[in-house]
Amino acid sequence: MGLTTLANRPPFAAHHASRRLLGAPPGSMAGRRSLWDRLSLDPWLMLMLLLLLAGGLVVLYSASGQRMATVIAQTSRLGVALAAMGIIAQLTPRTLMRWTPLVYGLTLAMLVAVEIMGDIGMGAQRWLVIPGLMRFQPSELMKLAMPMMVATYLARRHLPPSFADLGVCALIMAAPVILIARQPDLGTALLVACAGMFVVLLAGLTWRFILFLGVLIGGALPLLWFTMHNYQRQRVLTFLHPESDPLGAGWNIIQSTTALGSGGIWGKGWLQGTQSQLEFLPERHTDFIVAVLGEEFGLFGMLLVLCLYLLIVMRGLWLANQAQDSFGRLLAGSIILTFFIYVFVNVGMVSGILPVVGVPLPLVSYGGTSSVTLLAGFGILMAIYAHHRRRSSR
Repeated sequence: MGLTTLANRPPFAAHHASRRLLGAPPGSMAGRRSLWDRLSLDPWLMLMLLLLLAGGLVVLYSASGQRMATVIAQTSRLGVALAAMGIIAQLTPRTLMRWTPLVYGLTLAMLVAVEIMGDIGMGAQRWLVIPGLMRFQPSELMKLAMPMMVATYLARRHLPPSFADLGVCALIMAAPVILIARQPDLGTALLVACAGMFVVLLAGLTWRFILFLGVLIGGALPLLWFTMHNYQRQRVLTFLHPESDPLGAGWNIIQSTTALGSGGIWGKGWLQGTQSQLEFLPERHTDFIVAVLGEEFGLFGMLLVLCLYLLIVMRGLWLANQAQDSFGRLLAGSIILTFFIYVFVNVGMVSGILPVVGVPLPLVSYGGTSSVTLLAGFGILMAIYAHHRRRSSR
């Protein structure tokens, strides 16, 4: 039996007919469109995202050492990201599908440019610099371009995908993942691969094939060890036994777990953290900002933020389920599931249950390209849902 797919779910015509039979006034939805409908935005998702962004700025102020300049810089980046989300939300799935090959091709070309002449920072070659304008990571853009390209390809095929279609999808995913891994940025490479794999899984695979794929990946893991850089191997060894080098490789994870544990149930209070304010905690405004949150707001604050993330994921999955076509369902489902993986990996690495892979906490950690990419993804999600609402109101 095949895995239940979002792509092959029947249309909603019968549902809309039943609404009319139950007394919904004809044309009432079209005649009284709210401001949210006209902007193609989902009010519940927008509310949750804005709450997360506001809370993130509060935590960032503390994590940055109370530097207002950092908060202002992040606020301006979030403004650009929200504007991008609003613009993308106006597009239709057909427009997104038409432009996908160009977006994928340009992003792949930028990854090649990074390989040739990318800017080097902290030992990695991950950035492109536009003089006088910006410095950005093309790998972040591939987190959207990848699922868009795979969804575009599969939406034009009979689902569930054939073995040949899976081979084409593997080729679509392979080149960007290899280029990103060479930067080196294994964490982002894995997230990009996950974004593409989620599309394939949602398209429908037999459980037998999923089991075969799991065994194949498990068998390939030992080979991955020999392709990793020395610092990546050290991260895995540190994950297994951080106390083996407490002042070196194990410092980050020891300090982050100490900060989380010292927060207790209610936390030490905003701006009152010791590990963060006394600068024991590394990368506290980016990858390890969760430790600042846990130390200052405790388990209670952590649970509030995690519940907010969970509500965003649940709302996103509901919106994805409303899509009218295969492309919309596959792409929207992949975007929200990748967002969930973002949260899971970051919280997992900071709390010591996963190796450190350099993944920021989405929409909370300091960063420009990541925020734009994430909110652009939510813009795509809302564009797909808005298209469904417009069709159902006719």
